[in-house]
Amino acid sequence: MSELVSAPASTSEAAASDLARSASVLALGSVTSRALGLVRETLIADLFGATGPVSAFRLASRVPLMIYDLLIGGMLSAALVPVLSDYARPERRRELWPAASVLLSVLSALLALLVLLLELFAPQVAWVLGGGFDPELLSLLTRLLRILAPAVLFLGVAGVFMGLLYALKRFTFPAFGAAAFNLGIVITIVLLAGRIDVYSLALGVFVGSLGQLAIQMLGLRDARLRPSFNWRHPALRRVVQLYLPIGAGMIISQIQVTIDGNLASRTGPNSVAWMQNATTLIQFPHGLVAVAISIASLPSLSQLAVAADWDGYRQTLGRALRLLLYLILPATVGLWVMATPMVRLIFEHGAFRPEDTAAVVAALRLYLLGLIFAAVDWPLNYAFYAQQDTLTPATVGVISVGVYLVAALALLEPMGYLGLVLADSTKHMAHALIMLVLLHRRIGGLGDQGILWAAARSAGAAALMGVLVWRALLEIESSLPVGMLWADLVVVAAGGLLALAVYGIATVLLRVEEASLLWDTAIRRMRRN
Repeated sequence: MSELVSAPASTSEAAASDLARSASVLALGSVTSRALGLVRETLIADLFGATGPVSAFRLASRVPLMIYDLLIGGMLSAALVPVLSDYARPERRRELWPAASVLLSVLSALLALLVLLLELFAPQVAWVLGGGFDPELLSLLTRLLRILAPAVLFLGVAGVFMGLLYALKRFTFPAFGAAAFNLGIVITIVLLAGRIDVYSLALGVFVGSLGQLAIQMLGLRDARLRPSFNWRHPALRRVVQLYLPIGAGMIISQIQVTIDGNLASRTGPNSVAWMQNATTLIQFPHGLVAVAISIASLPSLSQLAVAADWDGYRQTLGRALRLLLYLILPATVGLWVMATPMVRLIFEHGAFRPEDTAAVVAALRLYLLGLIFAAVDWPLNYAFYAQQDTLTPATVGVISVGVYLVAALALLEPMGYLGLVLADSTKHMAHALIMLVLLHRRIGGLGDQGILWAAARSAGAAALMGVLVWRALLEIESSLPVGMLWADLVVVAAGGLLALAVYGIATVLLRVEEASLLWDTAIRRMRRN
């Protein structure tokens, strides 16, 4: 994949080959993680449905993930990886382990303190998250929070290890960290759901966080890490300097997530569960396409920015955006057209009812309005990070949260939980458009990269694909029994294969460059194998 997003004119063949292997590993890890995530969500839907206790778990599980995103997630790409990569250079490798030891020690101490505070103030945190719940659900939410709290420490330490592995260009173990997390949840649910009910979900997150930490440790068997609290270490100061702007922006973003959950809890006990089910389906193409392409292009963009090679920078970013749009447009259309049979296939089992399916489909389609913008936003953010500018994305993030709050408060009463979904899509639209304008001014535009023309051809092919698949599904569904799992499987499989064929042929006939590049890359890899 990275062969398509690097800048051959500005990088060596060896570097391009390394980048290709790294992107392939990341993509495989993403696919594995998303597949296990779907298994996890299917099990939850089958065993527990979209009920109040599941909504309580959804809100409780946001806390460790929220803290991870706030302290580690944003720090990885914006601060940890750039700083540790500098120390990982051959001439500075001896300084790497002392620097990593300081960062790990300080962050571990901070995370341990947060775990203690979360255990002590769980009732207050529960009210902030789910103030609209009845007392029984609030009490359950509090107990779930206390089970989940230690996961904050394990996920955080795993995140630091991931940053160190990325800096060392060891991508395999970080790529499969999320897969280990989801696998831990799946195994725990299967073994314990019948005994401890919804508590098995919280315990699963705890086990999954241990799994994610363990798999990162396997990649650092040669690490020479020691407890160290050298507060004056230059690595710690540099990470703090780079992180402060993005951290401030992420605090605002996490406040938005908290408000979103609180407002959703006031629209009914099932709303949070419905929104999470829809989000799960959105995350699959977003993670596989946007995240993989952004991570694959970041090293090249960083090198080109340091060298002030802005022509190469624009070419690399333009190729990344064209490839992203080529992949995300058909994914968006396909999810829209096949939303109902796909939700039925994945979720409508056991305690999950047909009315839950209808609610999830409605949310999914409104989330899809913002998917393309959310996907495009990733490489735009990384383009600024490559220039060591974390302030601009953070500032735009604050503005987009303001857009969300205005839209959410305006739409909540007339649309209920769907108003919150639409507000979220509006936020992604605002953020991506503002970032695009600012980047255009920063680097002198992307007009010579053919992005709009490539996007128009890909969009035309995706529209044709959507119409043909929709018509075909009407015929297929009319000939199959209603409510049968195998029938939904046939519909989704047939629709997916038809979509691939139509879109592939249409983009080749329209001479979309990315179609030829992907095909050529696949042929080369098959020949090598």
